[in-house]
Amino acid sequence: MNMMNSAGTDRIDLMRTFVRIVESGNLSAAALQLNTSQPTVSRRLQALERMLGVTLILRSTHAMKLTDDGERCYEQAKQLLERWAALEDELRVCDAEPVGRLRVRAPHAFGQNQLIEPLTRYLQRYPYVTIDWILNDNRPDFIAEDVDCVIQVGHDNDPSTIKVLLAEVPRIVVAAPSLLEKHPVNQLEELAQAPWVALNLFYRNEVVLRHGADGSMQHINITPRMSTDSLNALRMSALSGLGVAMLSAWIVADDLACGKLVHVLPEWQAVALPIYLVYPYSSYYPARLRTFIAMIREVVPKFAEIAIPNGER
Repeated sequence: MNMMNSAGTDRIDLMRTFVRIVESGNLSAAALQLNTSQPTVSRRLQALERMLGVTLILRSTHAMKLTDDGERCYEQAKQLLERWAALEDELRVCDAEPVGRLRVRAPHAFGQNQLIEPLTRYLQRYPYVTIDWILNDNRPDFIAEDVDCVIQVGHDNDPSTIKVLLAEVPRIVVAAPSLLEKHPVNQLEELAQAPWVALNLFYRNEVVLRHGADGSMQHINITPRMSTDSLNALRMSALSGLGVAMLSAWIVADDLACGKLVHVLPEWQAVALPIYLVYPYSSYYPARLRTFIAMIREVVPKFAEIAIPNGER
């Protein structure tokens, strides 16, 4: 069977382009994700419509809408592309040699500081895989943003995704010695009176601490001098003496060891933050994603085992 149309474009590529248009929401976004131009995407769509003899998308200056034929084509094309990917994997023996591109989202600090080394080892082991390493703390739209999987801190109640708990990272209260000279904190009540810096992804005006011995919980109202969505910025502001901060233990382990930060009230800790690997449900996952998931499930739990100096937990 001739798999090429008159324009010389593979039919699989035409359907892949059509699916990307639908899932990204417009031709420009699809072109960006496919690393091509918007006119090329438009020509591919027109070629597919001519080949099938139907109109798939109604387009105007500001919007686009699938026709009934387009809806049916989209569902069939998705299934066909999954079966095609499975066939490619089987023929290339991809369980042994994964190929292709992965798009992975990870939190800024975790993705910069903790995962580059295992990511490098993974890419060295599988030379035919490439990874788009996207650092972003927000939850993605898997389909519209063409994301394969996400390493995510915190809970997610999206029922359309698979969530694998990788680790639970302890969080502790820390401050620079210079700050504690001006604002000593020797008991829980004094925390509320101290200046704070906050990570607004998880806390802003209140912190909840649990006593390590008896498990009792305390809610403490705080008034941050600064709040941020960046874990690295929070750490740097704590180091500068701007305020007390509640931070993941792994990011401040070296600072505590060398005395740049002090573990404040070590008998109290925040509830640990879960780290999940999240990816959409699918009838088929390519070898590059399966091997990446296996690698992440192995390496991430080790980061949660970082000891706090002096054996404090």
